[in-house]
Amino acid sequence: MQSSTASYTQGDTAQSLLKMTLGDALDHTVALYPDNPALIAPAQNIRYNYREFQAKVNLVARAFIAIGVTKGERVGIWAPNCEQWVVTQFATAKMGAILVNVNPAYQEYELEYALKHSGVSCLVMAEKFKSSDYCQTLMKIVPELSDSAVGHLKSVKLPLLRRVINLSKHDFKGMQRWDDFCELAVDVTQSQLDVIQRQLDYNDAINIQYTSGTTGSPKGVTLSHFNILNNGYFVAKNMNFSHLDRLIIPVPLYHCFGMVMGNIGCVSHGATMIYPSASFDAQTVLQCVEAEKATALYSVPTMFIAMLALENFNDYDLSSLRTGIMAGSICPAQLMKAVNTKMHMGELQIAYGMTETSPVSAQTAADDPFDKKVSTVGRTLAHIETKIVDVVSGGTVPRNETGELCTRGYSVMLGYWQNEAASKEIIETNGWLHSGDLARMDEEGYIQIVGRIKDMVIRSGENIYPKEIEDFLYTHPAISDAQVTGIPDELRGEELVAWIILRPDAAPMTAEQLREFCRGKISHFKIPRYIKFVDRYPLTVTGKVQKFKIREMAIEEFT
Repeated sequence: MQSSTASYTQGDTAQSLLKMTLGDALDHTVALYPDNPALIAPAQNIRYNYREFQAKVNLVARAFIAIGVTKGERVGIWAPNCEQWVVTQFATAKMGAILVNVNPAYQEYELEYALKHSGVSCLVMAEKFKSSDYCQTLMKIVPELSDSAVGHLKSVKLPLLRRVINLSKHDFKGMQRWDDFCELAVDVTQSQLDVIQRQLDYNDAINIQYTSGTTGSPKGVTLSHFNILNNGYFVAKNMNFSHLDRLIIPVPLYHCFGMVMGNIGCVSHGATMIYPSASFDAQTVLQCVEAEKATALYSVPTMFIAMLALENFNDYDLSSLRTGIMAGSICPAQLMKAVNTKMHMGELQIAYGMTETSPVSAQTAADDPFDKKVSTVGRTLAHIETKIVDVVSGGTVPRNETGELCTRGYSVMLGYWQNEAASKEIIETNGWLHSGDLARMDEEGYIQIVGRIKDMVIRSGENIYPKEIEDFLYTHPAISDAQVTGIPDELRGEELVAWIILRPDAAPMTAEQLREFCRGKISHFKIPRYIKFVDRYPLTVTGKVQKFKIREMAIEEFT
């Protein structure tokens, strides 16, 4: 249903929304496809069918109950893509805990904030990832671990954190090995878990994902069973998914792209989740597509570019591929053509959304015209309403006019965790959520994203908020002021530029010295590529920094 004049559309409502918990949805799929492959993680030598996957999920859910985790408690997971990540995701949903996604790239500053703000009582973590030593980082925040008995941690900085479960086979002081944790499931029967599962409501919160704001600290987007189950289901349905599909998931699970569109999209249709490796590696992805005869692949544009650029790209048989999603930024026409033809993904789709909408609110279709796939983000997804409003008056603008994109429907988050004021800023009382993105809607309902009201930077599919980086840079004793913005970059979409004013009494500093200060404290993708030391900023007559002018000058200097 759509108007021919106003920029408003409502997605298809022919198929009812799924009114069940994530645990019930898993059980429903197992009943239909018990022997169908559920999870393949070659690096871990994992191959579960749905019956086996359900058994592992139930075992871990019972183990959480055994250690005293109750409904509504927050369980953090800090790990790259692996079997334990998705098992923890569904196990916590089965017994009612709220899963807190912790970015694998987080360093000390970010990790402490997320764990403290969400009130995580139990943290499941990897030993290390790439160059990051997770145990060492956590010990800096929680030195009490080394003298604590397992499950009895008392931390000054993280007063609610009681237990740390390490995925490593090694023993670490104060931490519990994953295998030992799983053995505790014997203390809880399946019947006890079933009783708890039946008491859950599909509107209950089960997930917190941190997304930064343009002002203030990162905010915890709180999502329910209803939010993410339906979004995963309808995104995959739009791709014509069935139990015969086999999806390669090289995108991070801590993002909605991986855990909702990937994991839940598969589970809700009985399809197969395939994790090529702990983090993206172009060669491994193509090897996995061929070996597992994958039918679908999720990636951001830079990942597709990296795969196509491999010298031995033509050595791989990718003929099993049919569909997939490219998200994170607009797909250039040449890239779309290459993926359609060279990778056999003729039904590749573009998806648009934000964590606050679970995430997808618009998506192209398999049979959409080529020009729509490379110039728009598609049309409004099922059971969701979209409108584009005037940024001043708030009224819905006519078709083909620019305004702010707003979304309403089942996918809108419950709110920001413990931040009612911020929730009210973005969600109106009538349910409309303001995206902060500038968009246009054409006569056929296709949506084109044309800019951002906020100054968010998207680098290689990662949403980066300058204010968060500026706040961190202010912690350097020599820095008086910092302004961060993004400038266009062919490979990554955008790159970060920081303009720094040093304190009058500070010693001279080099760009590399400042980057070194950032390393290990904030994620690598948030460290500015370009750093310029200045004496002043361009200002308005009222003394406000003209960030758009900084951006223009940076583009001229660095691009």
